[in-house]
Amino acid sequence: MTDIQDLLARLAEIAPNSPLAQARATRQAATEGIEASYQRLFAPQDAGSFGIAERLLLAQRISEWHGDPQLVAHYAQLQQTQPADGPRLQAALDHAERLVFKPAGAEAKHLQSLQQAGWSLDDIVTLSQLIAFVSFQSRLLFGYRLLAGLPVATSTRAPVRASAWRTESHTASGRHAPPAFTRQELGWEPWIAAKPLEEFDEPGNALLTKFGHADSDYFRLLARDHAVLEQRTIADRAIFYTAGGLARQDRELAAAVASKVNGCIYCASVHARKAAQLSKKTAEVQRLLDIAPGGVLSEGQGEDWRTQIDFAAALSATPPQATTAQVAALREQGLGELELLDLVQATAFFAWANRLMLTLGEPYDD
Repeated sequence: MTDIQDLLARLAEIAPNSPLAQARATRQAATEGIEASYQRLFAPQDAGSFGIAERLLLAQRISEWHGDPQLVAHYAQLQQTQPADGPRLQAALDHAERLVFKPAGAEAKHLQSLQQAGWSLDDIVTLSQLIAFVSFQSRLLFGYRLLAGLPVATSTRAPVRASAWRTESHTASGRHAPPAFTRQELGWEPWIAAKPLEEFDEPGNALLTKFGHADSDYFRLLARDHAVLEQRTIADRAIFYTAGGLARQDRELAAAVASKVNGCIYCASVHARKAAQLSKKTAEVQRLLDIAPGGVLSEGQGEDWRTQIDFAAALSATPPQATTAQVAALREQGLGELELLDLVQATAFFAWANRLMLTLGEPYDD
């Protein structure tokens, strides 16, 4: 049986035993990791001070900003009570709007504003995860509906272009900041404290050991909500490190494209480097990285990568702008349902990853 009835399967109206359902069954670990991430965010064992009413209202608003009527209706239907209005909720909505539309415009002071409004460090991480996850979720739903041949709403057919990025010469702590996109290895520093190793409980320590990131400030910061981090990491690995389907270098390319659309120098450095190493197309990858703000990301690329780059850029826009014509062009190049699913999921995942990297800290290169 290939019908995996998770939330997105229902909202995307994926027909049982359809090619898309079969492709998702092939990627069952990713499907389960995505669904489990949703459950950890919206049905946690202990919501703590970040209540379910706040979570659902924020998710509904984020879905509205992404122009996703299915998600809007879903989150609205789940709401049974309204959260208290006031500075705390308004600070969260401001944070959400920034992450959705202009994540590269985030600064350390914005997290300080959340703390001043009453958000704890742990809850800031969960809040950021929720906003970034729904941004990912909306693009998955959009992409699934495209692959299934169902109607989607697009507001423009113009090419989605490269975003601006931070150009400050130094980080908040005084380290030298990279001035442009690069394939070199970069560091990353958080704007709020990563959780010290000695403060982790047994499940938290087990998570760090399992994934081998105890020395990563980013991982220990996200581990302030280790239930969400665990499922997110499982989904990440299942999307990028699976056999068959879309070539690994093309998945890495999609991640780099999304990072250019969102203005995330750190994520682009990691995944452009991998795309260049695996494809041996160093010049083509560098050409992508060198596209200035406002430029068309596929400029100067060969036919196969140009089509994939245009699609990944369009899916990364807010709201998403990918089209049935773009999917048809990819099919004409020989991409089957599994390859297309991999492209959608790899691209969409960086709506999540970029929004965390850009709004919880920043890269450095010294």
